Parts: sequence; C-alpha cells; structure tokens
Amino acid sequence: ATRESAFVHAIASAGVAFAVTRSCAEGSATICGCDTRHKGSPGEGWKWGGCSEDVEFGSMVSREFADARENRPDARSAMNRHNNEAGRTSIIELMHLKCKCHGLSGSCEVKTCWWSQPDFRVIGDYLKDKYDSASEMVVEKHRESRGWVETLRPKYNFFKAPTEKDLVYYENSPNFCEPNPETGSFGTRDRICNVTSHGIDGCDLLCCGRGHNTRTEKRKEKCHCIFHWCCYVRCQECIRVYDVHTCK
Repeated sequence: ATRESAFVHAIASAGVAFAVTRSCAEGSATICGCDTRHKGSPGEGWKWGGCSEDVEFGSMVSREFADARENRPDARSAMNRHNNEAGRTSIIELMHLKCKCHGLSGSCEVKTCWWSQPDFRVIGDYLKDKYDSASEMVVEKHRESRGWVETLRPKYNFFKAPTEKDLVYYENSPNFCEPNPETGSFGTRDRICNVTSHGIDGCDLLCCGRGHNTRTEKRKEKCHCIFHWCCYVRCQECIRVYDVHTCK
C-alpha cells in the first residue's frame, strides 16, 4: 500500500477510461459513440462540431472494470478505489476544446470545436505530480452492521486533507536503491542519470550516494536536412559524441 501502488492503480484506471473513450470517438466500439451533451450555444467565433469524446462513458466502463475486485471492507480496497477514481478524474480535469478551421485556402471562415482528451503523456505527467504529493493516511477500524470495516484518514492534521483528485497511501515505500526480488526492485545500478539535474533523475539522488560512471558514446544522427520541392526531405548522416552517466 505504498505511493508507488497508488500511482500504478491511478494510471491503469485512467488508461482504461482513456482507451474506451478514444475507441468510442473513433467508431471502433459499437456500444458507444460521441458525447452529444455538448451541443449548446456556440462560443465566440466557433460552433460545436466534430465528435466530442464521451469521457463519462469511458470512466463508467473503467469503474466497472478496475473497481470490480475492490469491494472488500479493508483499507487496501478503500485505498485502491480512491486512487482508481483519482486516475479517472485526471482525464476529466484535463479535457480541452480542440478546434478545426474550415474555409477556402485554409482560411478560418468557420471553426468547429469539440471536447477532446489530452495526449496520454499529459495524463501521465499530471499523475506523476500527484504521486510526488501523495497524502499519507492511517487505517481506522470501526464496526458496522456488516462487520468490521477499515477506513482511511489523513495521518497529519496540519496538512490539507486529500481531495478526490489526490493519491493516497498508508505504507512506507521499500528501499529501491538495491535489488530486492521480494518487492520487484531492480535497484539503480547502471541506471542512466542526469548529471546536471537536482531532481529525482539526477545522479546524486538516483545513484543513492554511490556516485556515477561516465562514458562517451558515438551516435549516428540525421543532420543538415533539406526539403526538396516536391515533396521529400534529404538528410546527411552525422556522428555526434555524447557523455553518458550511469550509477555505480
């Protein structure tokens, strides 16, 4: 029940909702289609058009699929349900208007817009931020008509209580610096690190104080590319030298 588990549940649940929603909009699924609720008054300079993605339907399918086994009255199920919902909520939070212009010679005489999901990378980055700020909880037991039930409450009262958008956990993470087959950790030896970063990808943090090795690599890359009319691009092949830093 660590913050890593919280992230995995959130992004997996978001992935199900995202994939179902996108399939509905593309017409790949026969049981769903576009979101018809966004057909109200047009905005300034545009009107509703295209196929708005029905994230509510995608979230409903994800809720039935990802939460199916989380019906036990224990703390882990409560944690998983919360994080699953946080993953789905992230998509709703990041929905945005996508527009397309219509007119002669690319002019924008008419602009139609529809609700669209962001790229999944955007959702992943958003949930990574939620992982970094996840709220630590404690388990409380109380008796109900169905028996003993475990619930979660914030461990620290002086921090803001987590909302439905935040990730929660109640166990400390294991030490990921060294290999540990029981936790599935491969350790950080030989991991590529960023020598200039002070963040989690930096050599100081990622290498857990063991230091790092540096080697040079020659890589073939396309360069000096020229566009020829019409229509192809011709490039030269250059060899560039890079410094690669790996953890000891």
